[in-house]
Amino acid sequence: MGSVEGKGRVLDWDEAMDVALEEAALAVEHGDVPIGAVLIDGEGNVVARDRNRREERGDATAHAEMLVLSARSREIGDWRLDGHTLVVTLEPCAMCAMAAVWARVDRVVYGAPDPKAGAVWSLYNIPQDERLNHRCDVVAAVRAAEAGELLSEFFSDRR
Repeated sequence: MGSVEGKGRVLDWDEAMDVALEEAALAVEHGDVPIGAVLIDGEGNVVARDRNRREERGDATAHAEMLVLSARSREIGDWRLDGHTLVVTLEPCAMCAMAAVWARVDRVVYGAPDPKAGAVWSLYNIPQDERLNHRCDVVAAVRAAEAGELLSEFFSDRR
């Protein structure tokens, strides 16, 4: 499904990650860390897709995950995104993991783990913390090697 434009049907996590990886690669064009995200509705449709835009926008909160959650909420006029799945190339940070919980997404699917800032499993497990009023299912390591390679190339080019 490598050439999906805009919205479209996604059949599995591998295909959803393909779209997120496309977005991640585009982030490099404006100097951002290559992280991409897509939001999938309950019927398997891509309803939002974006990439990190912190450098482009000069905004610390312009993470790919935040952008797709916000875009979908604006589109449907509701902050509750139950029935949706957030798919992201890198394990979400604490801000993004908590946003997924606050938005009530059903599931977080990620590629590469983030041992320095990951808040879905590596450092914290925010989406499944029993102290919170909502929990998200988690699917880890979907095409992790590809997602990790994008990040490794990005940082090695800058050293």
